[in-house]
Amino acid sequence: MSGIRENIAAVRQRMAAAAERAGRSGEEILLVGASKMNGAEACREAIAAGIDALGENRVQELLEKDAQGAYEGAPLHFIGHLQRNKVRQIVGRVDLIHSVSSLELLEEIQKQAEKRGVVQRILLEVNVGGEESKSGFAPEDTLAAAERAAALPNLSVEGLMTIPPIQTEPHGNLPYFEKIYRLYIDIGQKVYDNKLKYLSMGMSDDFEDAIAAGATVVRVGSAIFGMRHYTT
Repeated sequence: MSGIRENIAAVRQRMAAAAERAGRSGEEILLVGASKMNGAEACREAIAAGIDALGENRVQELLEKDAQGAYEGAPLHFIGHLQRNKVRQIVGRVDLIHSVSSLELLEEIQKQAEKRGVVQRILLEVNVGGEESKSGFAPEDTLAAAERAAALPNLSVEGLMTIPPIQTEPHGNLPYFEKIYRLYIDIGQKVYDNKLKYLSMGMSDDFEDAIAAGATVVRVGSAIFGMRHYTT
């Protein structure tokens, strides 16, 4: 059974190969270890193995593991669904919030960042498949959200994030990734003077297709930490 260090090395090899096929450099793609349901020791192992950042999905789990020193030595990202009443617990604590999914959430992050005297780095989440079960801006509403966010002084919008619909066919997510890449380029040109840095898309099962479509951040969990075992 491979350990975390070996798994990270294997993922990086796959990332480099996918980037090369796309005429890109693997070095321009950030590897975020999605560490949900993995303890502080696993996080420390991933950091020791050179993970670029760790990403948590749940605020309570993040707080508990942070108190145990789980993230020392690597940037910490929040990548899960974020409720407005939890914003105050992570603003200024995490380096990047991937999942800003509504105007109300934008305003709350601005409010809490202003209170703390910080500028919070964020990504706008896009619900590319229009799924009722998922959060995020509709693709056609994302430009307006980006314009609103650009006017908020304590926010730094650095890109987009998406989670496409679950697919049963190989490469089924590629059209969704390509759509978000086009939106990322369009918003970057129209609102941010081509200075957006992060396009966060792709997980363990599809990060190679995401890289082919232009992802600059991939969020990889089970391919690094092993399969999660849900008890509830």
